[in-house]
Amino acid sequence: MKKNVILITVDTLRKDRVVCYNDENNFTPFIGSIRKNLTVFEKMFSTGPYTQASFPAILTSTYYLDHGRSRHLSEEKTLVSEVLTANGVTTAAFHSNAYLSEFFGWNRGWNHFYDSMNEKVSDKFPYISGKQVNEKIRNWFETRGKEEKPLFLWVHYMDVHEPYIPAKEFIKKIDPAISLSEDEMFSLFKEVLLKRDVSDPARVDLFKKLDAALILEVDQYISELFGILEKTGYLDNSIVIITSDHGDEFGEHGSLSHDGKMYSELVHVPFLVYEPSQQEEKRINLLTSTIDISPTIVHLFGLERISSFKGRSLYPLEFFEESGVFGEAIGKTGHQEKESDRPVYYYLEGSLKIMLNLDDRFELYDIEKDPGEKEDLFGKVPESEEMKEKLFAKIKSH
Repeated sequence: MKKNVILITVDTLRKDRVVCYNDENNFTPFIGSIRKNLTVFEKMFSTGPYTQASFPAILTSTYYLDHGRSRHLSEEKTLVSEVLTANGVTTAAFHSNAYLSEFFGWNRGWNHFYDSMNEKVSDKFPYISGKQVNEKIRNWFETRGKEEKPLFLWVHYMDVHEPYIPAKEFIKKIDPAISLSEDEMFSLFKEVLLKRDVSDPARVDLFKKLDAALILEVDQYISELFGILEKTGYLDNSIVIITSDHGDEFGEHGSLSHDGKMYSELVHVPFLVYEPSQQEEKRINLLTSTIDISPTIVHLFGLERISSFKGRSLYPLEFFEESGVFGEAIGKTGHQEKESDRPVYYYLEGSLKIMLNLDDRFELYDIEKDPGEKEDLFGKVPESEEMKEKLFAKIKSH
């Protein structure tokens, strides 16, 4: 057991863009450099395809619709920060996601909470950069003085998120032939991505390259954060978790961005656990959910399980019993959710994944044989009705 736990979440970071899951994609060189210290979870699934639907699981171990569909965090949900602060752990949060801001109630329980909502941003750059987030963290460490209490630090980076305007230095590393200005990239975002226009494969591929450049950028910020932790003496006495709230679509199922759909490019997320004393990469093939993150953090601090948490600690790994994974969201398109938008759900057990989409339409996939989810098996295999019943049981229980 370590004294400190660091949780790094990267918005919209797809699992298949991280080198630990795809050796062909070297968009995360720093993460690649620490592979011997990593435990790599192969089957971590988010409970939702966008921030509002996914983060209740990460920080409260509950599902999005447990307490209605309000954007405000329900008072009935217990944040992991509240649990840890009450038990003598220093808690600090640094991020730039408006949906996770104090305005929506995500500041509860933290000893220090920075959400950047008072900073100046623009339409082109609607979030402060990871470099600025790291500077806030560095200043906080410098001003707080020496403290013996254990620390829980949550850092969330927004850099990979659209509108996809990476710095030229990172674009050159991905494709030197790309010579778009910031205005041209922003125009591409407005005219193509916001309209969910996938008619031109070349433009979709261009978005993927810009996404890769942003991942290179955020990988550098993660490296800088590790440097801050090392300089302040925290790294050697910490467990560091690196994950994502959800992914992004690049035309795999007819659209772009991250709307209210439950395909794997949106809900199959990276989950890496860094331990400084570990000297060989470990790979875990258990089916797990982001709803297990807060219970895991509580366990790592040696605290008892919280009754309101719906997930379970991943540790000790030898005692973790695999079960089905469930997710729910609103089937919205774009950033704004309408009252008329209806819920969508998925349930995954073994290799079978069933989804209830809009218009009460079911889809069923064998994600081991068909990881791209191209061949809908619903109604074609005997397991269809059984999986449908299991999904309905999950919906009713939550």
